[in-house]
Amino acid sequence: MTLLTNNTNRVFITGFGIISSIGCGESDTFKILQEKRTTFRKVTFLETALTQFPVAEVNKSNHDLTLLASLSDNEHYSRTFLLGIIAAQQAMQMAGLKTLEGIVAATTVGGIDLFERSYKKLIDSNYSAQNKQQIAFSLDISDCTEKIADYFGIRSNVSTISTACSSSANSLITGARMIRSGLVNKILAGGMDALSLFSLNGFNSLEILSDTGCRPFDQQRNGITIGEGAAFLVLESEKSAKNKKIYGEIVGYANRNETFHQTAPSPNGDGIAMTMKQALKIAEINPESIDYINAHGTGTLMNDLSEGNAIKTVFKENIPPISSTKGFTGHTLAAAGAIEAVLCLLSLKKQKLLPNLNLENVTQELSFNPVTEMKDAKINYILSNSIGFGGANSSLIIKKV
Repeated sequence: MTLLTNNTNRVFITGFGIISSIGCGESDTFKILQEKRTTFRKVTFLETALTQFPVAEVNKSNHDLTLLASLSDNEHYSRTFLLGIIAAQQAMQMAGLKTLEGIVAATTVGGIDLFERSYKKLIDSNYSAQNKQQIAFSLDISDCTEKIADYFGIRSNVSTISTACSSSANSLITGARMIRSGLVNKILAGGMDALSLFSLNGFNSLEILSDTGCRPFDQQRNGITIGEGAAFLVLESEKSAKNKKIYGEIVGYANRNETFHQTAPSPNGDGIAMTMKQALKIAEINPESIDYINAHGTGTLMNDLSEGNAIKTVFKENIPPISSTKGFTGHTLAAAGAIEAVLCLLSLKKQKLLPNLNLENVTQELSFNPVTEMKDAKINYILSNSIGFGGANSSLIIKKV
């Protein structure tokens, strides 16, 4: 992807919404962050044999989510869509908007959760063809995006991105580039993913699920905790955002694919290091300007070491405060980048460093000690990393306005 280096339109955040295992909306989410409370627990709403692995599940049934979204009951709503529409509604309400010029959404599993719980109906001769068709549509990765676009009457610039765990970071990057280049003045960008058998079984096959709960950057870390959730941000140009409340500005961004391995990052962190450097270049700031890094930090042996090496390469001896918030939310896959962008906005708003949960002994190879308590700090620039399968690395830099 060719990145713009000239200063054209600025990209302001005028609204955001979030739902995850730690809460729904800004206040609930920040409350759990303050309390340093983990929400990992045994899976409740997904029927699976892998009950030995804790998950970061949104503590609401699909029926509860439907009511929360003020939608009529529909058996053909996927959980991914329900999580996404709730976060999108919050973002739009905060921005005071009814519709937009586009939406860029991200997901890895799409509506596969609906298919998984309904597949027996597809072979039932008494089940109508129309109902079968609606279930089949949920397998289209863009189905959730299209439904959200329809809800808000968005008729153009509707896109879905799926680049594994960097997906929603890339949706924010895409939305920011569209504004900077003048293609749109206001756009909704973010991501959503629900727990599914597909993702849970897939990560289990890679033998990287933690049976105790993820421990980012800990010497005894033993894998990831799968989570679910959604987050959306309303991005607006300076002209469009005039006289509106602004929660932050996206000033830097980059994505690179290092193609080192299908699922593992390069051990020395070359790919993510190049990505962070490019994001700093786009933002036109030095590494010393970064006040806090929200790390990808999944709690796997390879990821945390690779990212740690990359941070050392870029920041050398001047490493800013760092934490991974996946000890709160779990790894929400495609939604992770957008969820963590919202957590970064809360960090900027409250001027607080966010704690890294479940950390007892820092990985010996790392040259930094992650933040373990919520602390007051002067924060103007935050860098947030997302690392996806296949070497799909993305970095965002958000500035306090």
